Amino acid sequence: MQVIHTAIWTSDLDRMTEFFEDDIGLEHSHDFVGNDGVTNYYVGGDEGATIQLKHDPDENKEIDPSGIAHVAISVDDSKSLAERLSNRDDCRIVDGPKEVNDGISDKRIAFVEGPDGYVYELEQTLE
Repeated sequence: MQVIHTAIWTSDLDRMTEFFEDDIGLEHSHDFVGNDGVTNYYVGGDEGATIQLKHDPDENKEIDPSGIAHVAISVDDSKSLAERLSNRDDCRIVDGPKEVNDGISDKRIAFVEGPDGYVYELEQTLE
């Protein structure tokens, strides 16, 4: 298992991509617009985890910089792990499991709120 990406909301996607790509030197890896209209834009280095910038062009909301949308973790079976975690008293399934295509491959994902209140995306690559 490995950490895949951390997702953060942004109110200005252009400003954030300039910051991460031009100022910090990360590279754009891929992006897609979800069924909900939210743009998901990924930046990262040569290998390893990426940062997912989430932007909803229809909402002009103030962003809480201390908030993290979710942390994604690669798993072998997202459905069974989500079910197992939901049996804990201090966890709950927020969304999924469901199948998606993130612009690279088909995946089964589930979002689970952990004991600390953070949301974790359990991501399984489908073959």
